Amino acid sequence: MSTTTLPTADYTAAIERMVQFFEAVSPHNLDHLGEFYEPQARFKDPFNEVVGIPAIQHIFAHMFVQLEQPRFVVTTQVLQGQQCFLTWEFRFCFKGFKTGQTQTILGATHLVLNEAGFITLHRDYWDAAEELYEKLPVLGGLMRWLKRRASS
Repeated sequence: MSTTTLPTADYTAAIERMVQFFEAVSPHNLDHLGEFYEPQARFKDPFNEVVGIPAIQHIFAHMFVQLEQPRFVVTTQVLQGQQCFLTWEFRFCFKGFKTGQTQTILGATHLVLNEAGFITLHRDYWDAAEELYEKLPVLGGLMRWLKRRASS
C-alpha cells in the first residue's frame, strides 16, 4: 500500500493556519475546530485525554468558562514531515483570584498531521505543578514547600 504525502510547503501552510487559529481561539470560533482536526483526532494534556472534535471543543469551551482572557502565543514552530512541535505561552487570569493579574504557563504541543494536513494527534506538554499549582493561593505555598523538600 503506498501513501501520498503533501510537499512540506503544504504542511507549512496548514501549520500557519493552525497557529493563527490557536492564537485567536475564542468561544465564538470553536465550531471551526473541524477545519483543523480529523473527526477522530486524539487530544491529551496534563488534565485530559479525549478523542473526537466534540470532546476537544468541550476542553476549549471549559477553558473559557474557568479563566478570564485566556490566549495562546506561539513562540516557536518546528515542522518535520507530518509532525510539528510548537512552544507557546498561555496567558490568562484566574477568575476570582487577584483579578486582573495575568498568569503565564509555558508549554509545548506535539501535532501529528494526516496526509490531508488535518491534526490526528494533539499532545500538550507542560508542568502542571510548576506552571499552575504553584500560582494558586494556599496550594501554591504547599507546592513550593514540597518542591524545596524534594530538591534538598
